[in-house]
Amino acid sequence: MTSPADPHTKCYSHINGTSEELLDRFAVSELCKGWPVYRDSSEWKNYRDLFTDDAHVWTTWSGPRHVDDFISISKAGKEKGVFIMHRECGTLVELNHCNDRAIGKMKATITHRFTFDPATAARGTTPEAETAEFDVDCDCRFIFFCVKNSATKQWKAKYVKLFYEKDKVVPVDGCTAPKFAKEELDKIPTGYKYLGAAQARLGYNIDLDLPTATGALWDRMYGEMEKWLDGKDIDLFWESK
Repeated sequence: MTSPADPHTKCYSHINGTSEELLDRFAVSELCKGWPVYRDSSEWKNYRDLFTDDAHVWTTWSGPRHVDDFISISKAGKEKGVFIMHRECGTLVELNHCNDRAIGKMKATITHRFTFDPATAARGTTPEAETAEFDVDCDCRFIFFCVKNSATKQWKAKYVKLFYEKDKVVPVDGCTAPKFAKEELDKIPTGYKYLGAAQARLGYNIDLDLPTATGALWDRMYGEMEKWLDGKDIDLFWESK
């Protein structure tokens, strides 16, 4: 559950406005939707075109990565059978036209398909007796920190970091699902607890310092979003310090 308190201290251009503002917000919204459309279908050239040269992205399983490195490890994962999809659930944009900066907010559900046979499950603390094929669905918000190139007039994403809000295990057959020990789940923040625990069993080092639906990182993320829109320097690498 999110806090009832408004995390923003001010309003930016987010609805209505001039024709130029509307077009800029539309361009950023279109850019955000490129993540689920292009990454899920391995359209890597189109996906890379969403980002600045020095862009960085964060995920539960990758931590902070330069986008080129993220593409490389995503390809490697797909070759090993990693199956992650995204459902876009709505996107809105906040814009500061004076600074040519915008924040894209894309609500989405991450769906990671897992197949745990007894050998895989045995790497956790509660081995199952039968193969479990299941999804972990994680409701989240992708936050795109976008900038408009003054020469080309094109919008690109410089950073993408998510709020992870809630997740759940969904058995593919409606009944067979793995059991996760309390010790596994307690290591990972609420919001991506099951997603992180399942990914950890596959050998991933899970980023434990990502924003969720409440708490200090929620507040800090909103602070960085406002600093970005105001044209100030920001720091999203707090987990790497």
